[in-house]
Amino acid sequence: MTDVPLPGADWEVGPDGMPWRQAARVLLLDADFRILLVQAHDAHEPERTWWFTVGGGIDAGETPRDTALREVAEETGLRLDPADLVGPVASRSATFDFFARHVRQDEVFFLARLERPSGEFDTSGWTDVERAFLDGFGWFSVDDLEALEVEVFPPELPALLTELRDGWDGVLRVLPDQWD
Repeated sequence: MTDVPLPGADWEVGPDGMPWRQAARVLLLDADFRILLVQAHDAHEPERTWWFTVGGGIDAGETPRDTALREVAEETGLRLDPADLVGPVASRSATFDFFARHVRQDEVFFLARLERPSGEFDTSGWTDVERAFLDGFGWFSVDDLEALEVEVFPPELPALLTELRDGWDGVLRVLPDQWD
């Protein structure tokens, strides 16, 4: 599907002809050890929904940490103190369908804890692309994640959160490559 435009300015065509980008994501936890996830639907199959972590593409000249802080602010309206962002705690490469194309994204995951998150989220920072497929937010415990009947990305999220329950031990966890 090479006639379909790239899904955004932070995507480039990789050597294999597939759109590719680097991204930073945040495992954003509340005081009850619940993670904030974003719900989305497939733009071409609206009945297919899934949950995934807050985050997005790394812009030119940006560090992954800068991206993580920016993405949390843009997607949720929450402002994190840079000192509260731990990691990266995990990484992975994922290939998935996005806006009628197979794309590949190399991701790093940071960890942040919020003592008292606000109940309201500000989505005014969402891009037009995000508005086309993002549906809202939800807080999930590990048990909640394991009980969901829709996809969660990364699929290893419950196990990863369980490993990080007592904090990050300094080890970068490399999650399996994913082909969706």
